[in-house]
Amino acid sequence: MPPYKNLKAWEHAQQLAIECVKAARRFPDYEQDGLANQFRRAAYSIPTNIAEGSAKKGSREYKRYLDIAAGSLAELETILGIAKELGYVAPADFTRLDTLATETGKTLYGLLRKIGGAATKGERTEASS
Repeated sequence: MPPYKNLKAWEHAQQLAIECVKAARRFPDYEQDGLANQFRRAAYSIPTNIAEGSAKKGSREYKRYLDIAAGSLAELETILGIAKELGYVAPADFTRLDTLATETGKTLYGLLRKIGGAATKGERTEASS
């Protein structure tokens, strides 16, 4: 099994992406090429950058990909809030997705701290958070 599949951050991000893509399908037709597409792209970016970063040599490079994933998570959370306010996401779905995003953020930022410490020391850490 690839090492990223053992990461809680990747597991949460993967589940978040799947749930957000399902939610984006329910956006109005006129938003499918706009907000829904951007929502999907941000959602996909989080687990894929965690996975890609874990395959890189060196913790600085790994951290760079985790930083990109964190940026995509912030983008996703922003779009989720906009979608809620526009009525594209039901309140119960928003709560569920927001909870998943929060959990993803906690594990992602924990992994970033762990990898960031290794990057400043100049060594690669095999993280299993």
